[in-house]
Amino acid sequence: MVTDTPTPDLAAVRTEPTTVKDTPGYRAFKIGNVVVLLIVCAVTLYPFVNLVAKAFSSEGFIAAGEVNLLPRGFNLETFSVVMGDSLFWVNYKNTIVYTVVGTLISMVLTTPYAYALSRPELKGRTFFVGIAVFTMFFSGGLIPNYILVADVLGMRNTMWAIVLPGAISVFNLLVMKSFFENFPRDLEEAAAIDGLTTYGIFGRIVLPLSKAVLATMTLFYAVGLWNSWFNSFLYLDQKELFPVTVYLRNLIAAASGSPAAAAGTDAIQIGANIQSVTMLLTVLPIICFYPFIQRYFVSGVMLGSVKG
Repeated sequence: MVTDTPTPDLAAVRTEPTTVKDTPGYRAFKIGNVVVLLIVCAVTLYPFVNLVAKAFSSEGFIAAGEVNLLPRGFNLETFSVVMGDSLFWVNYKNTIVYTVVGTLISMVLTTPYAYALSRPELKGRTFFVGIAVFTMFFSGGLIPNYILVADVLGMRNTMWAIVLPGAISVFNLLVMKSFFENFPRDLEEAAAIDGLTTYGIFGRIVLPLSKAVLATMTLFYAVGLWNSWFNSFLYLDQKELFPVTVYLRNLIAAASGSPAAAAGTDAIQIGANIQSVTMLLTVLPIICFYPFIQRYFVSGVMLGSVKG
C-alpha cells in the first residue's frame, strides 16, 4: 500500500534570518583595531596641526615651547614678510611650471615604456628591463652628472635641467609595467580583431581603462617635482629661475644664520617660525590637489604591485 507523503506548503514555511554572532575574541580584535587606527591617525595628524599652530603663533610662545595644537599670540607677520616679496610669487610660478611640465614629460615617457616592457612578445624585453633596473643601483655620481647636464648638454640655468634628468622613475616604471601585465589580454585581442593597431589599442583601449595607475603615477611625479630643491640649487644661479623650495630654503638660511639679521624684530620673528610657514606654504597645494585623485590612489598602487 502506497501512501502519499504530504507536501509542505513552502509559503507557510518561515525562514528565520540567520545571524552569526561575533565571538568575544573577534569583538576584542575589532575594538583593538579601532583603537590602534585612531592612535595612528592622531600620531599622523598631530605634526601637521602643530605645524599650522606654530605658523600662526608669535616668536615668544614658540621659543617657550607653549604652542601645541592651537596658536598662541596669533600673528601673520611672517606670512606678510614672505608673501609680500614679489620674488616669492615668481618662484612659486616657476614651481608650478616645473611641476606641470616635468610631470607631463615623465608620464609621456614612462607610460609607453612600461606598456612596451609588459608585452611578452617584445624582442629584447629582458635587456630593456635590465637597463632600467641597472640605473636603480648604479649612477655616474654627482660630479659626472653635473658635467653632463651643465656643460655637455648645456642645460644650466634652464628649466630642462630640472625636468629632464629624472624624467623616468624606475620604481614608477616597474609599478606601471606590472599593472599592464595584469591587463586583460582578451580586450586587446578583440580590439586587434576589429582592426586596431598596437598604437590604437594602447591609446583607445588601455589608457582609458588605466586611470587608477595613471593618476597614482601622476601624483608621485608631481609631489617629487614640487618638493625637489637640490637639482635647482645645483643647476640654477639666477634667482628668477628658482622654485619656491629654493627661495624658502634661502630664506630660512638667511634668517637663522645671519648675525646681522637677528638684530631686528622682524628677523627674530621670521627666525622663530619661518620653518613652519615654509612647510605650510609648500605642502598646501599638494594637500588641495590630493583629494581629487585620492579615489584612484590605493587601487592604482595595489593593481600595479600585485602580479596575477
